[in-house]
Amino acid sequence: MRPTPRRRTTATGALIATAALLAVGFQTGTSAAEPASTAAPAAAKAGKANPGALPLNLSPAQRAELIRKASATTAATAKELGLTAQEKLVVRDVTQDRDGTTHTRYERTYAGLPVLGGDLLVAETKAGATESVTKASAAVLKNVDTSADVAPATAEKQALGAARAEGSAKAKADRAPRKVVWMAQGKPTLAYETVVGGLQHDGTPNELHVVTDATTGKKLFEWQGVENGTGNTQYSGSVTVGSVQSGSTYNLTDTGRGSHKTYNLNHGSSGTGTLFSGSDDVWGNGQASEPETAGADAAYGAGLTWDYYKNVYGRSGIRGDGVGAYSRVHYGNAYVNAFWQDSCFCMTYGDGSGNAKPLTSIDVAGHEMTHGVTAATAKLVYSGESGGLNEATSDIFASAVEFYANNATDKGDYLIGEKIDINGDGTPLRYQDKPSKDGASKDAWYSGIGNIDVHYSSGPANHWFYLASEGSGPKTINGVNYDSPTSDGLPVTGIGRDKAALIWYKALTTKFNSTTNYAAARTGTIAVATELYGATSAEVKSVTDAWAGINVGSRPGGGDPDPGTVFENTADVSIPDNGAAVTSSVTVTGRTGNAPSTLKVGVDIIHTWRGDLVVDLVAPDGTVYNLKPFSSSDSADNVQTTYTVNASSEVANGTWKLRVQDKAAWDTGYINSFKLTF
Repeated sequence: MRPTPRRRTTATGALIATAALLAVGFQTGTSAAEPASTAAPAAAKAGKANPGALPLNLSPAQRAELIRKASATTAATAKELGLTAQEKLVVRDVTQDRDGTTHTRYERTYAGLPVLGGDLLVAETKAGATESVTKASAAVLKNVDTSADVAPATAEKQALGAARAEGSAKAKADRAPRKVVWMAQGKPTLAYETVVGGLQHDGTPNELHVVTDATTGKKLFEWQGVENGTGNTQYSGSVTVGSVQSGSTYNLTDTGRGSHKTYNLNHGSSGTGTLFSGSDDVWGNGQASEPETAGADAAYGAGLTWDYYKNVYGRSGIRGDGVGAYSRVHYGNAYVNAFWQDSCFCMTYGDGSGNAKPLTSIDVAGHEMTHGVTAATAKLVYSGESGGLNEATSDIFASAVEFYANNATDKGDYLIGEKIDINGDGTPLRYQDKPSKDGASKDAWYSGIGNIDVHYSSGPANHWFYLASEGSGPKTINGVNYDSPTSDGLPVTGIGRDKAALIWYKALTTKFNSTTNYAAARTGTIAVATELYGATSAEVKSVTDAWAGINVGSRPGGGDPDPGTVFENTADVSIPDNGAAVTSSVTVTGRTGNAPSTLKVGVDIIHTWRGDLVVDLVAPDGTVYNLKPFSSSDSADNVQTTYTVNASSEVANGTWKLRVQDKAAWDTGYINSFKLTF
């Protein structure tokens, strides 16, 4: 086969939207997103990035060589990191900056067992000196009994039951229970991981991972391995795709982009279907009734996304190995969805309502292929706060690819699903400038955000991207009007979309890991902005201000227009071991109206095993706001943090209570203090 010149074609497309996904919280409790402030002067000047800190354009061969070298020294690296004799490192990925700084991602094994949540990232200078080590879990991996008390069949039965609740009819697991060490939450625990396939309620393939305690048989965690979204259709107009000619036949294989192939499932739901081919190099006619149209759109979107990552960040394909994914269109019957599966390294698109609106636009490809980039780099678990950041990452680069495409029919914007009218009233699915306008997404971080659907917990990170890119307040971009607020009421000055996207990309590939939450994302992006532009730069200040604008951390040097009024109770209250709940109360007076949407709840509890505790805020009218749930695996001491609660529906004045209950035996403690900041 020989490549043919890319020809102009007519195609129909669709835009990614939200999905009804398995909603489970990855973090067992709520992380207080209140990291220490990064100091930076307010009057810094914006500048160009430090060339040495930019990502290096690695060829697949260069990347493979770096992985080979790192794999040859894993034992020495483990020793340098102080790992135990039973721990081994396995290289998963390597990236490099232009100045020679190398970022190596490792998975861990313990006594030969995979460690889930044990991944770590090591940054080394060109000279080989270790600069930093970022671990997905701070727990020490030792003294894990690898003898299971629970039979694998018990774990499989539990997983099958969980999958049935999501719509799967499977009678047997696709991947039999395997022994693992579960380290993503608290104390490392011997467990089984079981994967069940089949289909979910809406016809989406199922890849449900269920983690079962191998000692007690208790379900520890579950997450869905298929990352998807829901939407309708828009037209991309006349576009250009890559194809090849073999004799007198053309087919949709893009040899210039890793040999990405586009297949027609013809309403099937398994396999690859048939590679699009024809006697000419014109694909589709702009109408959904012509099967080639969706294929052309999918190929176009995949090509644009490949070009964006390659030309902007030097990334050769989703995994950086030069290999193209593949796309499947016409999945199922009237399937209103699109999804990425890392297990097949492929994207799949349904035809929408009535098989009339294929989900095959620029944003779909940008969003879905970015799930693959995330899986190859940070591997953000698709649940809880890390799942929200995973979804936001796909939305962020869906917008970035759309702007990069410069398509006259689908101009770049910060609206997700603006062309598809899935709501029936002409409104978009998601708004990055003010996510809550969709009626479900959140504008700002709050305690408990990890317990909602990942598409809605993605809102604060989407909001951060808009604020960092464009700043707060009203403005018009490509004919679209925006007016982005901030949670602290202070303005944010944008640094431009290209810089904001670069910072997020470099944080994703060099700072984030599988369990990164909002607080850690803030730390990572500020570190990247510092590497690129300097600690005193306007970029660092704007990035930090944008995080403060979504209620994650504070602004450099303060800047709070109102430090708030504090109501505090410092009297000690003993917490009975495995006993009844106790309370510490404060009486709020002198306030007018309702409590704020960002009520700060300062909790200081001294306890020898905080996982035993359930901590609630009880409003004057009895409404309960859970701050921290019970977790048998959270073995750390004390609860000393500040939670943020949306209490805007509560009258401010009255008696507020911190309610604490110890729900397991052996460990004890007391409430040291409790305060509310209005």
